[in-house]
Amino acid sequence: MSLQASEYRLDGIYRQRQDDFFMQRVKLAAGVISAGQARAIAAVSARFGQGTIHLTTRGSLEIHWLQESDLAEVKRALAAVGLTSRGACGGAVRGVTCSSQGAAGFPAVETMAHRIHRHFTANPRFERLPKKFKIGVEADVSGRRHLIQDAGLVLSDSSADGSRYDLYVAGGLGREPQAGFLFEASVSENRVIPLTEAIARVYAALTPPGKRLKHLIREIGETEFRRLVAREPSAAEELPAVSGLPENLAPPSGGRRIIAPLYAGQLTGDQLVSLADVADLWGDGILLATADQDISIHISAALDPAQASSDLTRRGFDDNQVTFRICPGSHQCRVGLSPTRDVARAIIDSMGPSARVCTWAISGCHNSCTQPQLADIGIITSGLAQDDSGERTPRFDICRLDGEGLGTVVERSLTLNELCGRVREMG
Repeated sequence: MSLQASEYRLDGIYRQRQDDFFMQRVKLAAGVISAGQARAIAAVSARFGQGTIHLTTRGSLEIHWLQESDLAEVKRALAAVGLTSRGACGGAVRGVTCSSQGAAGFPAVETMAHRIHRHFTANPRFERLPKKFKIGVEADVSGRRHLIQDAGLVLSDSSADGSRYDLYVAGGLGREPQAGFLFEASVSENRVIPLTEAIARVYAALTPPGKRLKHLIREIGETEFRRLVAREPSAAEELPAVSGLPENLAPPSGGRRIIAPLYAGQLTGDQLVSLADVADLWGDGILLATADQDISIHISAALDPAQASSDLTRRGFDDNQVTFRICPGSHQCRVGLSPTRDVARAIIDSMGPSARVCTWAISGCHNSCTQPQLADIGIITSGLAQDDSGERTPRFDICRLDGEGLGTVVERSLTLNELCGRVREMG
């Protein structure tokens, strides 16, 4: 049965650039996935796709090359191991992301991410929103990713009495990047969900279709937005405390973390199964999809991280790579303007030692899915222009971080040759 695009998106499905093929995105709270779930995704990709998986910069996994007739069976196969894609795309609360998985506060952050994920996923009150609503939970501000969420939570205190979070709102990238602002400091963990509900309700009621929360703030201003949120019944509500066994799945990192780097977030199903085996052997059966499109594993306290790292190397995961976030671009995405993986290869080939130690990101369009404004050097494919031969080729803008906010564009509309020239100049 064929559905409208908006319905597919709510189920985490986009059409690919290639006719008759689809992509299925899988939501993972804070990027956490069990070894068994990873094997199930690998099996789905082999059975229904082309045996490849893509990791996003928000800690989700994507299976490409699916056919429409198989989508319902894919959904059932994922649900059988406790995975969901509902709200992974479209106008809904998206996957709850975290870029600080190696921090000491990650157990509390992971717990909060799971609670938010459970509450908002498939909740009809928070579907069919004007556009996406992104939530991130971070252990600290070092990665700046709290600045790009519709609701960004930063752990400010954690004790036996519970955790507290600073809440930033109305951030976002795309054509009009805007850093989020501090809405409220030291929000108790039991107020996080009701307060986020209040913010989402105001957003849904007053924002035109196709616009993010940042648009509403520009229209009505921060003061009026605060007033409207305060009027919502849930804004001051405090939920009962949660008790019981710990909810976090990943072992605390404690500096005992190994990372399997993946070029452009791409890996085969066989590689994912191999990483699941590593997780079972060394990491309590848990893998983490990182914001840099890699897989990390926190090594169990009783085991030797050096031996785990050697095991990873023996399996072909070499850590001598540049940190480079890369979206699918025109290889698979319908709005991609440049073949991002090929462009990134050309950039890496142009790098000297100084360039290789920087963090990089390239986005195949203005949507900035790889968060180029948060990399040391970010590259945005800004458009297509006709060259001397009459061919339309991509043009690139360069972003650089400056101060404590988002990176800003420092050069515009470069050809690929000009872009690689700038990289060689870095040394």
